[in-house]
Amino acid sequence: MKKICLFLTAILLTCICLTGCGKYGEEDLLKDLYTKITKTKAYQLEGKLEIVNNDDVYNYTVITSYQKDNNYKVSLKNNANNHEQIILKNDTAVYVLTPSLNKSFKFQSDWPYNNSQIYLLESILEDLQNDKERTFKEKKDTYVLTSNVNYPSNRKLKKQEVTIDKDLNLKTVKVFDDNNIPLMTMQFSKIDWKPKFKDDYFTLEDAMKTTSQEEEVRTTSVIEDVIYPLVIPEGTQLTGEDRVTKADGERVILTFEGEKPFLLVEETVNKEEELTVIPTYGEPFQFMDTVGALSTNSLSWIANGMEYYLVSDVLNQDELVEVAESISVIPTMK
Repeated sequence: MKKICLFLTAILLTCICLTGCGKYGEEDLLKDLYTKITKTKAYQLEGKLEIVNNDDVYNYTVITSYQKDNNYKVSLKNNANNHEQIILKNDTAVYVLTPSLNKSFKFQSDWPYNNSQIYLLESILEDLQNDKERTFKEKKDTYVLTSNVNYPSNRKLKKQEVTIDKDLNLKTVKVFDDNNIPLMTMQFSKIDWKPKFKDDYFTLEDAMKTTSQEEEVRTTSVIEDVIYPLVIPEGTQLTGEDRVTKADGERVILTFEGEKPFLLVEETVNKEEELTVIPTYGEPFQFMDTVGALSTNSLSWIANGMEYYLVSDVLNQDELVEVAESISVIPTMK
């Protein structure tokens, strides 16, 4: 009898130990993840972001800082050229900072609450919670959840795959298109749940002041090669090309007419001597190798020392993005 009791006790202790190892079911995992993310007063995460556009791959180093209730700062550094931009939200507004040019674009925007954000924990969690048909599986020492995503300005992005370790730390997030091809991948290398931020950490002035200046600023006052879109809507063609001299550079205006007319403006940019804040209409938009501004009828961005502005009364947002993504950094024939 004594041996039987010892045997039963051993089994019971084994069960308790296994239970205490943190083996999660789907609902318990989401419940504890929700508590961990929503109860935190601040966090800072680091990771690598990969964005795929056709045959081009863009790699970023990402640092995301959050402080309750409404302070966000996301640093995105392009690994190819050290071009760094910052998306900053505080009680004043939403800003997209380009420190190398001493420029900041100011938005009256609902960012980051108006669509999914691959580098914000709250957004990833919200997408998981909102999809009642999400899938859940355990894989080695991690849990993998798959859910729909909400990218209204980029409808190619359909679902996310979120990998979480046993300690409820996010490891990777992949966002796929309809063909199950990953177009964005975020790999988290570090998450600090108790960071200490200075009082002015989420101010515009501090963000511009403390940003790394490793980037070599490439500016020019002359447009040597006009760049044309490779994708032009059917029944639309280039009808005009005008070159305008500015006080500090050049501007080229390309006019496309037909069934779906649009205007493409390319112009040189220069570094401002003092911090310049530019009121901007639309929403911050993660676009290939930069962060631009997307509205219902326009898309603007800065890349490779040039500023681009695409506008149309006919093209919808998906079509604007498709045309813009086809504008190659290598000059193409008309």
